[in-house]
Amino acid sequence: MGEPAVPPRASTAADTSAPSASRSAFSRLPGFFTLLRTEFTLAVRRRSDIINPLLFFVTVLAMMPLGIGPEPEMLARMAPGLIWVMALLATLLSQESLFRNDYEDGSLEQLALQPQPLYFPVLAKVLVHWLVTGLPLALLSPLLGMMLNLGAAGYWPLLVSLLLGTASLSLIGGVGAALTVALQRPGLLLALIIMPLYVPVLIFGTGTVQAALDGYSYGPQLAILGAILAVAAALAPLASAGAIRISLEN
Repeated sequence: MGEPAVPPRASTAADTSAPSASRSAFSRLPGFFTLLRTEFTLAVRRRSDIINPLLFFVTVLAMMPLGIGPEPEMLARMAPGLIWVMALLATLLSQESLFRNDYEDGSLEQLALQPQPLYFPVLAKVLVHWLVTGLPLALLSPLLGMMLNLGAAGYWPLLVSLLLGTASLSLIGGVGAALTVALQRPGLLLALIIMPLYVPVLIFGTGTVQAALDGYSYGPQLAILGAILAVAAALAPLASAGAIRISLEN
């Protein structure tokens, strides 16, 4: 007599839950990159949104020596703070239009009605905002540092700190832009909401450059900027998505 056939093992929910979860996560990546490419194309077409912050950043810093005096030592001492404050204000200048066009043409409401999480569209919009605003500001900063007689030791820390800091500014500013998207003139309210949240980024960004100029290690300041960026990347899009839903309901 033959041995009895062993019945096949019944599959359990635990066997399939992990692969299905990973497949669902990876299945959203093509849609995210498509949305990212679309948002970047639209942002490039709106050239004023790119040029205005850069023009403000360069013009104000170029006029600083005329206002505070051309003394090289004074300019070198004030350069880190001046560059960081102007970068913050230039980023704030473009935050108001982050969700404005999508709200006015109704596409923001359509995104909110879709079954997919609003986290990914918000993250794509904020990432494109940094690519067309924060990244050019950071790349221009060493040149402007030369104009302000910044020491050679501060160029690399200035560039790296601005790359990390402007990304955090875009993420944090997205929360304020989402809260005020339904208002007609949200400029002053937007500044009041997000300016206190910008202060830690400004402090540690300026401290990074100043520590390098003074001959100290600037690694701890960069580590804190990286930690701020990690927390902002995880939480700010969620807060922005919730704020958008609240603004649309009201």
